[in-house]
Order: sequence, then C-alpha cells, then structure tokens
Amino acid sequence: MSTVSDFTASQIDFVRSLTQARYHQDIDLHLADAELRLNLDSSTMTSCPTLFWGARDASFVIFKTPGERFRCQFFYSTNDHYGTGKDEYDNLEECVTTLLQVQADHENQREESK
Repeated sequence: MSTVSDFTASQIDFVRSLTQARYHQDIDLHLADAELRLNLDSSTMTSCPTLFWGARDASFVIFKTPGERFRCQFFYSTNDHYGTGKDEYDNLEECVTTLLQVQADHENQREESK
C-alpha cells in the first residue's frame, strides 16, 4: 500500500483562503482519511488524506494522492455526486478553484431550473 503524505499546514491555509474568497466567510475545513482505488485495474485500496467542508447545501472533498496529486468532488447527498470532468490534478490551486467553479455553475443551474 502506498503512503501518501498528509496535507501540509500551508496547503490547508491555501484551501481555506480559496473557500473564504468564494463564500466571503470562514469555512470550517476538516481533515479525514479516505480509502481510494487509485488504479481502476486493481482492487487495492490506498488510504489518502482528505480535506472536506460543507457550504450552501453541498459537501466538498479534496483527496491527496501519491505524487502530490489531488482528486476532488462535491455532493448534495449519498446518491448525488459530481466531479469536475478531470480525474486528477497536479496543482492544488487548479483542483480547488475548478471544484468551486463547477459547483457554483451547478448551483446556478439548479436555481434556474426551479
């Protein structure tokens, strides 16, 4: 099983600054671990450090994977998950910014369809 380094304090602070810019308020970030199947051809699960938070009826997760890479998704319920259209990022800023933008676009579409 691969070992993935934890999120650094500076990475957490960086994500916090991006969420504050998006929501114009402090957002509580939480650390966790998630088991991910990193290779679709393998059943091996890898424990990956995870940052998660909730805002505007959505939950967000950023998974840190080996090689300082990142995966992300947001969801509204256990059956209502969304990604960004990109499986993995090698840049935390691009990962979080894209996740926040895709969710904002989705939120707008949901509001327009009501």
